[in-house]
Amino acid sequence: MAAVGRPSLYKPEHAKKCAELCFGGATDADLADFFGVSITTIKNWATAHPEFLAAMRVGKDQTDDRVERSLYQRAVGYTFDAVKIFLPKDATEPVIVPYREHVPPSETAAFRWLSNRRSGEWREKVVHANDSENPLPDGSGAVDKLAAALDRLATRQSAGE
Repeated sequence: MAAVGRPSLYKPEHAKKCAELCFGGATDADLADFFGVSITTIKNWATAHPEFLAAMRVGKDQTDDRVERSLYQRAVGYTFDAVKIFLPKDATEPVIVPYREHVPPSETAAFRWLSNRRSGEWREKVVHANDSENPLPDGSGAVDKLAAALDRLATRQSAGE
């Protein structure tokens, strides 16, 4: 029996390009735009071609890992080396001054991290007005726990741990 429909636009070299694009943060829609096909076709290629699916997964997993590391660093704060470049009045050469910049911890990033990694302790709880077991509007104490955790972290960082 002959194949029905037009021939597939898929080529084996698409898998390698897919991995590169996904590593750069490409979504299924981005892949579709790049290859000039629909999102449905991208999903069909992933189903029909195991190497294409593997390329998507590897590229997206690496990107997700990078974002996870960045979120963690933002949650706990970090320090990095930087430079400022000045051109003083009447100077002929710029002055380059190296320095260390500190980005303080972000409460929002810390809360997002903990609510996903330790959801039993950190998830936001919705309390209904008629909830007699927990009449407080917040009920979870998550904000107080987060503030205490950030205080402990700041104390450890200032002590040089």
